[in-house]
Parts: sequence; C-alpha cells; structure tokens
Amino acid sequence: MDISVVIPLLNEDESLQELHDWIAKVMQSNHYLYEIIFIDDGSTDRSWNVIEKLSQENNSVKGIRFQKNYGKSQALDAGFELAKGDVVITMDADLQDNPDEIPELYDLIFKEDFDLISGWKKKRYDNVITKNIPSKLFNAAARKTSGLKLHDFNCGLKAYKNLVIKTVKVSGEMHRYIPVLAKNEGFTKIGEKVVQHQARKYGVTKFGMERFVNGFLDLITISFLSKFGKRPMHFFGLWGTFMFLFGTTSAFYIGVVKLYKLYNGSSTILVTNNPWFFIALTAMVLGTLLFLSGFIGELIIKSKGNIKHYTIKGKLNS
Repeated sequence: MDISVVIPLLNEDESLQELHDWIAKVMQSNHYLYEIIFIDDGSTDRSWNVIEKLSQENNSVKGIRFQKNYGKSQALDAGFELAKGDVVITMDADLQDNPDEIPELYDLIFKEDFDLISGWKKKRYDNVITKNIPSKLFNAAARKTSGLKLHDFNCGLKAYKNLVIKTVKVSGEMHRYIPVLAKNEGFTKIGEKVVQHQARKYGVTKFGMERFVNGFLDLITISFLSKFGKRPMHFFGLWGTFMFLFGTTSAFYIGVVKLYKLYNGSSTILVTNNPWFFIALTAMVLGTLLFLSGFIGELIIKSKGNIKHYTIKGKLNS
C-alpha cells in the first residue's frame, strides 16, 4: 500500500464527507493505493455515523472509535498501529490542512528518502493574539531545546516513513513533539515543507490557550526524557551522590570543629544550634532520596511493558 492517511478528530461531523471526497480525489488522480483511517476521539456529535457511512461506500476508509476523549496523542498512536502504507500522512479533520499537498509529501518521503516531513503553515488564518504569537514563542523554544530547525512543530500535516510511526510511541500530549521523538530514536533525515493553511470552514477549534502552557511543560519533559529517559540514574544518581557527599562532608566538619573546641576548652555551641548542621542533614536526606529515585527509575524502565492508555470501542475495515 502506498499511503495511509491518519486523521484524529473530535466533533467534526460537518467536515468529514468533504474531507473524504477531497482525499479520495487526490488519491485516485495520482493512482495511489491508499487507506484513510479516521480516529473518533470520543465525539458526541454524528462523527461516527458519518465514518460508518463512508466506510460502507469506500472500502479504503477505516475507523477507530474511542470510548471517550483520550486526546490527540492517543488517537494518533491508535492510527499509527493500524496504518499499513509505506508513507503515513497525518492531517486534522477540520479542513484547515490541504489534501492537495499529499503528492509532494509522498514524493519527499518515498523518492527523496526523508524519514519525516513536517508541514509549516507559513501563512496562517488564526487569531494573531491567541494563536499566532504564542505559537511563534512555543516553536522558538522547541527549536532551541530540541536542536531541530523546524518552524511549526504543532502542524497537524506531516508525512512519515512507516518505520518511523511503528517505532515512535506517542502518549500524553507528546503529539506536538513527534519530530523530536523520531530524532531521539535515530531518525535524522527530518525536513520541512511549506503547506497551505486554510481558514476553518465548520465548527470551532477544540484547543484553547492552555495548550501552549501544556506545550511548554511537555517541552521540559521531553527535553529531560531525551537525555535521561533511558538512564535516569545518570541524572538522579549524580545529583544524589553530590548532595549526599556535601552533607556528609559538612556534618563531618561540624563534628571535628566541635570536638576540637571541646578538647581545647574553647567556648562552643550545641551542634543542634548550628544552622549548618540542619543544612548538612537536609542535603544527606535529599541526596539519598534522589539516588533512590534514580534506582527506582531504572527498575521501572527494565520492567515496564507496552501499555496503551486508551480503550477502543469499535473498528471498521481493520
């Protein structure tokens, strides 16, 4: 199969028929073997009914229905597991991503051998204050932290080699950072393509300002995980050892000074009245806790299985 189009959605029943027809037209005109995978992330409108209808009319349409709203990352993960195409393309269901971009994205992956191509909505039709400016700040921070020179990490329109999406596991709210996750897994040929952004035709956006706050917090998380996710003892153990040695050395020094003054008959204070004693004690306790955190982290990594954080209610044509 040439292309799998993975489309996560939440309450987008008005746009699904038009989106399907547009994608099918592009695929048929280019003679691609394809599948369209809709992942209904707990919609409360008629989205699933529309997907059922489309799957009956077109065997290339597949559907996954979540029991409730789990989030875009979980929806993408479910779609990636099902995808069989040599090239996997993700897009949003709100018609703001243009299916006419598919042939160029396919060629960049299949013919030019890129691992991943991320879309760049250079010209946007979103609100400048609530979306454009926060998005620029967010992307600047992501570029600085990850080392990837992408302009739009959060663009839903992306293309991947099948191997990439089968290797990268998306969870939490990490869909924004799939390029970073791919880089951490050793896929280094990551490129960018300017894509056409279209004004929303139906419904309203499902994301508020909180996504940028969550995005920055996730950026810190993924930055830490990229360095220490597979070896937490290298971080916690290092700082734990440093703090424990600092506390032990300080406590030893306080004890030696106390004994020296007692031996020479000099005036001295009780050890418990010395503030450095409590600083040393706190450092020893924190050092021990950090070291144990690293040790427990190593045990968890070695014992964890592949656990999915979503429940699928139904599938179509899978």
